[in-house]
Formats: sequence, C-alpha cells, structure tokens
Amino acid sequence: MSLLAWLSLLPICLLGAMSPGPSLAVVVRHTLGGSRGKGIVCAWAHSIGIGVYALITICGLAVLAKESPLIFKGISVVGGGVLLWLGINALRTNESISEKLAAGESTSAFQAARDGLAISLFNPKILIFFLALFSQFVVEADNTWGQVAIVLTPLIVDGLWYTFVAFMLSHALVLPRLKNNASLIDKLTGAMLILLAIRVFLTVNQ
Repeated sequence: MSLLAWLSLLPICLLGAMSPGPSLAVVVRHTLGGSRGKGIVCAWAHSIGIGVYALITICGLAVLAKESPLIFKGISVVGGGVLLWLGINALRTNESISEKLAAGESTSAFQAARDGLAISLFNPKILIFFLALFSQFVVEADNTWGQVAIVLTPLIVDGLWYTFVAFMLSHALVLPRLKNNASLIDKLTGAMLILLAIRVFLTVNQ
C-alpha cells in the first residue's frame, strides 16, 4: 500500500470516527457514570468492532453480505435489536447513569466494554460506511502489510479519538457539568439508540 493511498485513507477514518452519533453517546455515558478509565475501555472496545468491519471488508465478506439480501437483512435485524436493547436500557430508571450516580455507584469495566463493542459491532450503518468509502482502498492492499494497515488504521484512529473524548469529558471543569445533566444525557442517549434501531428496521423492510 502506497503512502499516498494511506494518507487518503487516514482522513476518511478520522472523519468517520468524529461523526457524532450513538457511539459518542455511549462513550459519554460510561465516562460520566464510571470514570475516565471506563470511558477509555468503552472507546477501545468500540474500536475492536470497527476493526472487525475493516477485516470483513478485506476478506470480501461485506460484498457478499451486500449481494445476498438475506444475509444483509439478518445482520440488520440483529443489529437493530441490539441497538434497541441498548436504547431501552439507557431509558430504564434502574439502568440509568443518573440513578447510579445518585446511589454512589458506577458502571463496570465489563459494562463499558460490552456497550462499546455492541454499538460498533451490531450497527449496520458501519458496514455501509465501509462498503461506500473504505472498500475502494482494498485494491491498494496488494500485500499482507497493506491489508494489515487497512485494518489497523480505522481501529487505531477510532480508539485514539474516543480516548481523547474520554479525557476531555473527564476534565475537572467539564465532568461536574455533565453529572448535573446526567438524567438528560441518559434520555438523549436512549432516544438516539432507539431512533437508530427504528431506522434500521425500516431500511430492512424497504
């Protein structure tokens, strides 16, 4: 893979990671409800899911999923179900970050890793992203090192971006304000996830 091709891939991965959405909301929740460390765990678990999709694209399975409606619909339905489950959990009183803070509790590293991985691995929009913008670079990966670079670039960029987000959100000047609005963050996160799940289900039925 040439340096020029990699330099073209890098900003696409960065812009994809920086795009606000459910992934950002989940990292915010675990940084707020756990700690900076929990936010970072969530960030790198999320990046593993991104790496999986990059690997799928390299192996050509994403193209297969696109050409086989049943496979793609199956992935979409499962993904939509997971997103719906995450959204409902964010809205439930006994699962909310605000309630945990009020009780002096925090989210666990397992919960942070689980949610971070799930929000990336079961989000069909990420598969579409790689199909539309990322798969064009597969041709440039004419050797093993090129293929490794294509898989690791989005994984590392995603992990570093959300690690940066976790650091910024856990700053002493920012975190108290977030905690004061924990209930609102819970509701916004849950609503975003549920809306995304509904969109996925509607897309499947088209």
